[in-house]
Amino acid sequence: MTRFGWIVLTVFVLVAAGFAAMTSFGTARHRRLDTAVTQPLPSSPPAASAALLTVPVKGVRREAIVDSWNDARGGGTRGHHGTDIPAAAGTPVVAAAAGTVEKLFQSNLGGTTAYVRSLDRRWIYYYAHLSGYAPGLHEGQGVRAGEPIGFVGDTGDAGPGNYHLHFGLQRMRPDERWHQGIDVNPFPLLAARGQGR
Repeated sequence: MTRFGWIVLTVFVLVAAGFAAMTSFGTARHRRLDTAVTQPLPSSPPAASAALLTVPVKGVRREAIVDSWNDARGGGTRGHHGTDIPAAAGTPVVAAAAGTVEKLFQSNLGGTTAYVRSLDRRWIYYYAHLSGYAPGLHEGQGVRAGEPIGFVGDTGDAGPGNYHLHFGLQRMRPDERWHQGIDVNPFPLLAARGQGR
């Protein structure tokens, strides 16, 4: 190759490398998940007066909760952003902390879901795969920690018979809507111990 050819090739490689360094491949959702995976545990816990959240499934002991954060989902196309808590179908699901029911929603992945916003509007507590809601639960309703939200189910992509609550935690800005927060691993605040792995 001539000297001019080497110069052209070098310029092309440098431009391509610069472009690759400035480009994030994939969808906006994937960029958000990548950010969430590295998001540190908040310095001040979302529970108003204690460092621990109420276990959101009746009868489940903290010691039984397993850290499933970032486990492969969707055939390895995404990481799991929450804590799965297995329980028998129909087991009561309760509020992990005080807040306001911001959204009741049916989704393909989460199935029957509830989004409860903390009183200071800085956190969303996400409850998914419910078989149904507690009687009378409605958007705008205030709930205290331990109050009924719904019942353990297998709706959405949980899979038939895979009864569990998917519990998620999202850090929010006060002006963000129920689906716009940054995912944070809830496991340490549920299980009273550090990251599971």
